[in-house]
Amino acid sequence: MDASDARHRAVIDAAWADFGDDRSIVSMDELSAMVSTNRVYRLSLDDDTSLIAKSSNYGSFFLFAEDHDRLHRTNELLRGGPFGGFMANALVVDGRPFLYYDGEMWVVFYEEVEMRDRLPKILSAGQVSRLGSEIGRFHRACSGVARMIPPPSKTAKSDAVNLFEMLGSRNARDHFGLDRSRLDLVRRHTHRFLLAIHESGYDYWPKMPVLVDWNLGNFSVQTAPDDPDSFELYSRWDYDWFRIESRLLDFYFLSRVSSRTGDRSVFTYGSHTLLEPRFRWFLRAYHEVFPLTEDEVWFLAEAYRFFLLNYVVREGRHFFRYEFWQHLLHDAVDVQLPALESLDLTPLVRELF
Repeated sequence: MDASDARHRAVIDAAWADFGDDRSIVSMDELSAMVSTNRVYRLSLDDDTSLIAKSSNYGSFFLFAEDHDRLHRTNELLRGGPFGGFMANALVVDGRPFLYYDGEMWVVFYEEVEMRDRLPKILSAGQVSRLGSEIGRFHRACSGVARMIPPPSKTAKSDAVNLFEMLGSRNARDHFGLDRSRLDLVRRHTHRFLLAIHESGYDYWPKMPVLVDWNLGNFSVQTAPDDPDSFELYSRWDYDWFRIESRLLDFYFLSRVSSRTGDRSVFTYGSHTLLEPRFRWFLRAYHEVFPLTEDEVWFLAEAYRFFLLNYVVREGRHFFRYEFWQHLLHDAVDVQLPALESLDLTPLVRELF
């Protein structure tokens, strides 16, 4: 057990004691993907039940708490509908998610959701279309409750404004580990994203709960016994990138799940999955359930740009372990952002409109 692991386990023990449950922790088994800086553990309790604990010390506890308040509110509002049991619930005290904070680290406990079937690494054509329909249904349900969820403290615009200012600061080179030419390139792309936000009227577009990071390791489905292409979304866990934003932020990861190479663990975030015929199948099925506008489809390029700028460049050092972040950072800056100049989403627009 390294010092970091010991620190996370200690804060989880303290959090459980503060929660005040009569049950004792019998064992604590790590489930962390070993990519993120978070630590995730399964807690086996003395009554033969189990819970999931997540501990963290990056970013802001207060934004973490806000996200879990919004997640809890979303779950409460979805209750009774087709997705009432889809997302894992945090343990609550007095109707609010229980969060432990020692001034340096924080912990949340989740009920352990039942996992059913996992989709294969490479989906069939029928599974791609079915996934599009199911995500359309889920987005439609989230959109239906969005007006009853308080607005967030941070937005895609505020994150981009913050990044733009950081890139122009005196210590930008040391903070990002990029030379001046690369900093200038990232700043140009950040400026372009902010212009797109302004020119599109994005502030007035509908916002709703989005989970952003969709991969085959964080959701399960219920498959029909006689048809592997027919399934329903069954359970979802892992909310590191939850936010209240446009539904478009979900689509890049969904294009990766739909792609001909499948949901791989190779860490590169190229745009090619947005242009594959398979993603057009996904979008067509989604559009039939919860129609997109033409402006939204064109804006998918900007949603992808925001993903690279925010989750790789701005926050990557916190979301990913250092070696993964360095690889992703230089891939994003040297390859993926420059390639955006030639990204043409005309085939997607023609597919739907």
